[in-house]
Amino acid sequence: MDAAGSRVADECAQYAGQYKSGFITTQGGNLLCSKIIHLITDNQVKSQVSKVLHECERRMYKSVALPAIGTGQAGQSPAKVADEMLDAIVEFARQKSVQHLQTIKIVVFQTNMLPDFYESMKKREDPDSSTTESLLSRFKSFFWGKKQSSEKKKFMVLEKKVCLVTFQIYGESQEKVDATESWIKDLILKEQLENTVADEAIESFDEAQIAILEDLQRRKQVTIQLENKLSPPQINISGISRDVYSVSLEVQRMIQQIKSTEEEQSKAELLYNLVEWRYPGSNGSFVAFDKPTNTQLEHAKVFKKPYLNVKINKKNYKVDLNTLKATDDQGKTIKLQRVAKDEGK
Repeated sequence: MDAAGSRVADECAQYAGQYKSGFITTQGGNLLCSKIIHLITDNQVKSQVSKVLHECERRMYKSVALPAIGTGQAGQSPAKVADEMLDAIVEFARQKSVQHLQTIKIVVFQTNMLPDFYESMKKREDPDSSTTESLLSRFKSFFWGKKQSSEKKKFMVLEKKVCLVTFQIYGESQEKVDATESWIKDLILKEQLENTVADEAIESFDEAQIAILEDLQRRKQVTIQLENKLSPPQINISGISRDVYSVSLEVQRMIQQIKSTEEEQSKAELLYNLVEWRYPGSNGSFVAFDKPTNTQLEHAKVFKKPYLNVKINKKNYKVDLNTLKATDDQGKTIKLQRVAKDEGK
């Protein structure tokens, strides 16, 4: 309060008794901020942080800095405070209605409390989770702001997230500040990894694959860049080591799936040029099956399977491969044709 100045103190006195929501808001005074939200201590740290964040969003503030609430005169455990503050921030970050508040900072002046906040963030991560966005990933857009650019592939866009992190280090001496900076850099280098996957099949990625890449980028602590102008095209994956490994494996699986699909299509095309299966159409004519079904029927015939289930005009049929008769669910039977292309000319 001393740093804020007497005008802020007078404003607090003016609003005394008007804190129905558990806080009052004043001007920033001599501090380098536009507003100050003063909390009425009640030891409910999570609830208080949540109220502040929603008030900032309501007032369309873009950033907020929070102290380690309750660790001073209130004497609360730093570990408990860290857990409750981060719980409130995560729940706020999950809300799709958040539009204005982009940056949340937690200011910890006491160096002995830093491990408590660090451990609180680390223990919330589930390295095996494939459905829940990681805690650190969520915080990137709120603690350090939002900054995005795009990478285009033909008519598709892969959103590339770029999160700039700013560490503000305070210490008793320049030597301790330098030591802390060096420690942070070492931690970052140990955790970071970059991997490149290059393959011609990447050129065949469509909206479905792009959507999967975007989902992986949202859920994992990675940045994915699609370089489709190179030969062969490549995908660059950078971020936390374990997530880079898992995302790289998923990209390889996608590539293999595309190759398998293209191989099956090629085989189906080749087989279609040799043998054509047909079902009765209108006016006594016969209609050719689509290439995948044509392949299934021919394979079933070659491998001497007795029956095969297929769809004809969106109806289910059971095909007898010996008699070439197909029967629907109501017992209606039709006769199929299997024609070698040189016979059908």
